[in-house]
Amino acid sequence: MSRQKVVIIGSGGHAREVLDVFDAVNRVKPTYDVIGYIVDTEYGASGTIVNDKPILGNFDWLRHNKTDVQAICGVGATEIRQKLVTRAEKLGAQFCSIIHPNAILTKWIQIGKGVVITAGCILTNQIQIGQHVHLNLKCNIAHDVIIEDFATLAPGVRVSGNVKIKEGCYVGTGSIIIEKITLGAWSTIGAGSTVIRDIQNNSTAVGIPAQEIKNKPDGWHLK
Repeated sequence: MSRQKVVIIGSGGHAREVLDVFDAVNRVKPTYDVIGYIVDTEYGASGTIVNDKPILGNFDWLRHNKTDVQAICGVGATEIRQKLVTRAEKLGAQFCSIIHPNAILTKWIQIGKGVVITAGCILTNQIQIGQHVHLNLKCNIAHDVIIEDFATLAPGVRVSGNVKIKEGCYVGTGSIIIEKITLGAWSTIGAGSTVIRDIQNNSTAVGIPAQEIKNKPDGWHLK
């Protein structure tokens, strides 16, 4: 049986971790053929080998080969991921999702396209995960959580029940989110923070308990 060809957008550290997830899935059952990376020229020359996979070229390569492959974005920064995905979608690219075989998920979970769920994550039930969401190593997600498009949870994040993580929110390593909290769109939660109250859109919050320390203007992520 032929394997699904996949390209990873980006070739940095996070992209290599996304490749690790594909490799883990293939060790259980050969399913995907990751043929290489799509990278803008200033970030890597075509033909450069990264973890045994070549940089295939820039978005022009994707333009001419989009019908043969599926794509996934391997960039951690939420605002950059959105820009790259938007560029790829305008070219007609189709996106896949990938879940590490060591992640634990119940059947009561909705997952959008372009999602990456890495090793050690545990997700319980009635969880909604939007498009192009990334859950890094050993994140725990409790019941009735909504994670909107392009959000990122860094390693070791703990999310209690009935939390809403809005579009583009970045939750830093080891953060704890108590129940019934809303994290605003395009907000940032600093590493190691404990969030006990709602966080506004476009805010940066840090500390125990997390306090908002600055706010960015609406639409900052589009600039």
